[in-house]
Amino acid sequence: MNTPAPTRPPLTHVPLSTRALPSLDPVPPPWPAAFEEVGTARLHVRRTPGPDGVPAVYVHGLGGSSTNWTDLAALLAPVAGGTAPDLPGFGYSEPEEGFDFTLQAHADVVVRHIGESGPVHLFGNSMGGAIALLVAAQKPELVKTLTLISPAVPDLRLDPRRLSDPRMAFAYLPLVGARVRAQLAALGPRERASQVIKLCFADPSRFPESRLDELAEEHGARAGFAWAAPAMARSTFAIFRAWSTLGKASLWSVAPLVKAPTLVVWGREDRVISVKRAVRTARAIPRARLLVLPRTGHVAQMERPVVVAKAVLGMWEHVEAGTW
Repeated sequence: MNTPAPTRPPLTHVPLSTRALPSLDPVPPPWPAAFEEVGTARLHVRRTPGPDGVPAVYVHGLGGSSTNWTDLAALLAPVAGGTAPDLPGFGYSEPEEGFDFTLQAHADVVVRHIGESGPVHLFGNSMGGAIALLVAAQKPELVKTLTLISPAVPDLRLDPRRLSDPRMAFAYLPLVGARVRAQLAALGPRERASQVIKLCFADPSRFPESRLDELAEEHGARAGFAWAAPAMARSTFAIFRAWSTLGKASLWSVAPLVKAPTLVVWGREDRVISVKRAVRTARAIPRARLLVLPRTGHVAQMERPVVVAKAVLGMWEHVEAGTW
């Protein structure tokens, strides 16, 4: 007698936890940070204290940093402490000589960062989502659950609205590129920070003024790092190369290899990676469910941290109960 295969739960059935969450009023400051040796790399890492148990690891996106996870980490801290590294070339992590900025190179750094602390609850947003996808597929023993927030799956639309400044499309072209890069470099840190939030939030007014101050300070500091702009450019090109890859190395081919229970979160008004990629992404991952949030952009963990936290906790609770 053949045993019928178990039916997959509805793709969009995402149970929200009823657990009480910490208050985000007043807005919490960034978590304490220190430089840590990760193999041959030296990473700037923020640590969120929490109870003993499975820790969380948070991986930011292109142009982001560990501070992108401050609020979500605060909401999850009573259940899971965690770490948020600045990836090589981002935040305050200077890339080591010879680092090639491919998604795979970043994934290898994350694997070394997890190290012996695995398995972990792994999170990734945007480029960090693609990196987390690679880690979960290649090192399943390190990942207990996976949360992907607008992961950078292939999306080759030619749309200037995807850029924080439309001039960025010309920044690396022959002849005009140098002049455009000089114009972009002349922007003040606060203006640069405001452009990023305008791109990534559906409603930029939801971004607290204190957070804008923090982001402007970080942009101001990075303006003095000779490695920051090349790291951004090379990581951007690496994403497009990954999107053009076909066959077994394609991100669409990697996704079915993920064994961990997975929550995919997308903002319906995401201008960076289209929400049209959401269903395909969730369907490609065997144990994934999909949460699409209205009035939300590219960084749901920043714009809607409470509902994202409730969805994550709901996944964790159902995983423990064996019902995910």
